[in-house]
Amino acid sequence: MLGSCCGPSSKLPPSHQDRILSSSFFGNAVGIRQSNSAISCIRLGKTNNSRRKCAATKRFCTSAVLADVAKDFMDFRANIPPKQEVDPKTVASIILGGGAGTRLFPLTGRRAKPAVPIGGCYRLIDVPMSNCINSGINKIYILTQFNSQSLNRHIARTYNLGNGVNFGDGFVEVLAATQTSGESGKKWFQGTADAVRQFIWLFEDAKHRHIENILILSGDHLYRMDYMNFLQKHIDSSADISVSCLPVDESRASDFGLLKIDENGQIKQFLEKPKGESLRSMQVDTTVLGLTTQDAKKSPYIASMGIYLFKTEVLLKLLRWHYPAANDFGSEIIPLAMKDYNVKAYLFDDYWEDIGTIKSFFDANLALTDQPPKFHFYDPLKPIFTSPRFLPPTKIELCRVIDSIISHGCFLRECSVEHSIVGIRSRLEYGVELKDTLMMGADNYQTEAEIASCLAEGKVSLGVGRESKIMNCIIDTNARIGKNVVIANKDNVEEADRPSEGFYIRSGITVVLKNSVIKDGTII
Repeated sequence: MLGSCCGPSSKLPPSHQDRILSSSFFGNAVGIRQSNSAISCIRLGKTNNSRRKCAATKRFCTSAVLADVAKDFMDFRANIPPKQEVDPKTVASIILGGGAGTRLFPLTGRRAKPAVPIGGCYRLIDVPMSNCINSGINKIYILTQFNSQSLNRHIARTYNLGNGVNFGDGFVEVLAATQTSGESGKKWFQGTADAVRQFIWLFEDAKHRHIENILILSGDHLYRMDYMNFLQKHIDSSADISVSCLPVDESRASDFGLLKIDENGQIKQFLEKPKGESLRSMQVDTTVLGLTTQDAKKSPYIASMGIYLFKTEVLLKLLRWHYPAANDFGSEIIPLAMKDYNVKAYLFDDYWEDIGTIKSFFDANLALTDQPPKFHFYDPLKPIFTSPRFLPPTKIELCRVIDSIISHGCFLRECSVEHSIVGIRSRLEYGVELKDTLMMGADNYQTEAEIASCLAEGKVSLGVGRESKIMNCIIDTNARIGKNVVIANKDNVEEADRPSEGFYIRSGITVVLKNSVIKDGTII
């Protein structure tokens, strides 16, 4: 090759040579970004003696070698399949409305889990809905079954993608549990997979033939996630099923489905909420996820987030043909599918919280007041949406407010609020002290005349009355707490049921019931 480069026929046009040298692929491939002369020294190290020859000869040799090398790289690159870019229009999401929500009772006594208020003015369903919208996914189904009236109302008021004639292809549809023909059609949803199975016929419709992947989400998690990153990883890894996961410590591990993966992210074992020896057998070295040695010791388990991405045809086969009797994704479908399908793990490395119990719900809310918080609703690029209520600004008169969130439309008069969240339309009267408390607010206002009338008749008005002291408490919506009430649980009671008195105690946290009345002078 060096001998032939001296002939005139090997000379490349300058424009061609410049194009080769300026190619980003070429520079990256050889790992250098030096000048032309440096490149010639690297490639022609054995021809130093020829440098005494004419400059034209050296230029011809360099050009020919570079042309051959560049051609080899171009041929190599031509054999690499192009990266498939994700398209949110090819994805539909299914948000699971949750079961009976017994662990979150009494907050779920009259509402579904996704409809539980959070953060002062949001509802849990707003989190996955907003994540879908921010990710560009506009085909959204919500499966509901238990206490779904308030959830249905919130969705209808908030997420209406089209009024009247709508020429877009986006939609938000609520799919309520219903009876259909056949023996299985007479049953309620038996689990997460069964709920999806009962409506799987929707994706066999011709108008949904372009839906290539189906995203399964839970309606009771707190996190912010770009699902397009999840989808890109799913496609790049040629996965049939992808499971979003994160490392957890031993104290929380038994609450989740746990998995083991190989060096390629392939899921090799999956156990749903294991206990005892089965739990210990799921310990792994989480440094493979990028954790430091110290963090890996604290979090030696990989937990499923309950967020799944399926190829549409794979989901149809699994639910309808392969495992028609399997009712749950975590405990049945995912472990069974590992035998025949490519099931991959996707590491999520940001804040995520499962709002499954009263304590986790309470802690996640108060954590919003931390400085700085691990999660916040104030992201201008990826906001969390909710129902527009058009409320006036909050009015605060001579109050002491520390590390707290005060929602809009509130009235605070000479009171103290510390490490607490005060929900929309809340009213705190003179001398009230609120500490470590989540107050959900009210659905409507009382006028000054109505308040005066209530007090004159010896009744309790909406909000918290004068000189009441409340701590370590959840106050559900529309609660009426009278004057000189003390809610402190000084006896450290862990569990108590007092519905006739308007409250429960769960995990040491006092929960004042929705629409309940706590009379003047009550001490809890």
